[in-house]
Amino acid sequence: MTSRPFGASLERADGWGGAVTARARFDGQVVVVTGGASGIGEAISTAFADEGARVVIADIQDELAQALAEKLPGATPLHLDVSDPDAVDQAFEAVLASHGAVNVVANNAGINDKRAPLHETDNANWRRVTSVDGDGFFYVLRAGIRALLASGGGAIVNTASTAGLVGVPFISPYTYAKAGVVALTRTAAYEYAGSNIRVNAVAPGTTLTALMKSYAASGGDGEAYLKIAENSNPIPGWTLPEDIANAVLFLASDEARRITGHTLPVEGGQMTLGVIQRGN
Repeated sequence: MTSRPFGASLERADGWGGAVTARARFDGQVVVVTGGASGIGEAISTAFADEGARVVIADIQDELAQALAEKLPGATPLHLDVSDPDAVDQAFEAVLASHGAVNVVANNAGINDKRAPLHETDNANWRRVTSVDGDGFFYVLRAGIRALLASGGGAIVNTASTAGLVGVPFISPYTYAKAGVVALTRTAAYEYAGSNIRVNAVAPGTTLTALMKSYAASGGDGEAYLKIAENSNPIPGWTLPEDIANAVLFLASDEARRITGHTLPVEGGQMTLGVIQRGN
């Protein structure tokens, strides 16, 4: 069997039983991916580009965004600090002006927490995390909805976390922000369903990224933490950024046209346990 590009889906050329050919679900569509230059965001940007989208890689990491845009056909880097509401509004206005529309928003930008018990969490870390993972998420959601309204509709996929669905110790700011992502996903989905806008979320579990490695190291026992995380799920091994990207593309595609307001865990069965194991 021949391999296909990451992110490409399959369809049968002649209905049932015919030859299988690759297709581009997002051919010509304008997709804005915040935090799109690295980690899960890089995988999302790459997957959309592989399926024909014109990807805007909106990230605060300018060099990484530029380097990725040079690899992806039709991609454009865009400097964006999601914690700045004016910058977010201006970014979406600029995309509308340069590309003519916004069809999909992958609201993905986020930062990691520093592991600490709640009573030892300082104000500076609380604001650092919630200004991006909470406030920044809202600013992008708001500006993205405005852009989709101006474009006749579309889809938004937010990046939540399993930490927003169950209790996870030692990352209170992060869990607070990600639970808000889940709640606002439902609210926005209800408000804008009649405007041809669908809003869903993915909830990654422990996913092998540089951000995860940095978070693990913040507790001083990074290697031990990563070993526990790798072996804590019913499906053995790591969830990879590409696994998250596949879910994002499904939720953004017409295949999910009757799905809105949902948060889809992508976590190797972690949620079947009903709780994230201590130390994970």
